Amino acid sequence: MSSEVTSTHYVAPVETTTITVDAVKVAAKPTSLWSDAWQDIRRRPTFWISVAIVIVVLLMSFVPTLFTHTDPTACDLTYSNAGPAAGHPLGYTFQGCDIYSRIVWGTRVSVSVGILATLIGSIIGLIMGALAGFYGGWLDSVLSRVGDIFFSIPYILAAVVVMTVFAQYRNVFTLSLAIGGFAWASTARVVRAEVLRVRQSDFVTASLALGKSKFGTLSSHVIPNAIAPLLVVTTLSLAAAIVAEATLAFLGVGLGDEVISWGTEISAAQTSIRVAPMSLIYPSIFLTVTVLAFIMLGELIRDALDPRARAQR
Repeated sequence: MSSEVTSTHYVAPVETTTITVDAVKVAAKPTSLWSDAWQDIRRRPTFWISVAIVIVVLLMSFVPTLFTHTDPTACDLTYSNAGPAAGHPLGYTFQGCDIYSRIVWGTRVSVSVGILATLIGSIIGLIMGALAGFYGGWLDSVLSRVGDIFFSIPYILAAVVVMTVFAQYRNVFTLSLAIGGFAWASTARVVRAEVLRVRQSDFVTASLALGKSKFGTLSSHVIPNAIAPLLVVTTLSLAAAIVAEATLAFLGVGLGDEVISWGTEISAAQTSIRVAPMSLIYPSIFLTVTVLAFIMLGELIRDALDPRARAQR
């Protein structure tokens, strides 16, 4: 006696099937760290505000005649500490000079010192940090100890000593070298940490396995992929260098009273702060706004380049 077991299979009609499959965009452009960072930072209003301020400051530095046609050295004691007048919106200094004109022309020296000092510190920090992080061993130990020595020395104090010793050679390059030559240690630490992370990547191992030299791998593969934190540190260092120039000028060891800069203007105005405080407040406002713009820009770039920070917003 046999029994037959039958099973019924149900197949849905084609017209009633609602399952859809998303098409794969094979030709879609892959994203990268920089493109993701740009897409994130472009949506933030503070980024455009800081960029606008930086652009205005750079224009004032390179093309001051776009903002004023008044000679900053044309001073008349008749207008000593006088208030605002037609063509002189911020009034006059103790020497009878136009405050607005001297602030605009002083931007060139302050920004030039900031840029040169930042370039010097960034180049030294990049070289020291990259070599220490990639090669390791005794070279890492030696360069790290040298960096610790410079890191323990306040660069403002070191710049005071340098500018005092080389008082007869005071110029923009000497001041920039005095600031940047002692402020590179923090940059070197950041670069070293990033190079230590990047050198563990597969593409570095593949480059070495294919016979490329260590220095060639470092310059062509490691440094380009470790440059992002350096950009952030550079932006913050530029703001610190501008403040350092103003501090040294206020202490009397800057470029001298004959050079027009924000620091020299603040230093000269302290003698008449009680009778004409605005001659000190105005250049201080320009200095503060510029430094805040660079700091804010650096913080925004750091957040945009950090995927974890983007995910938390």
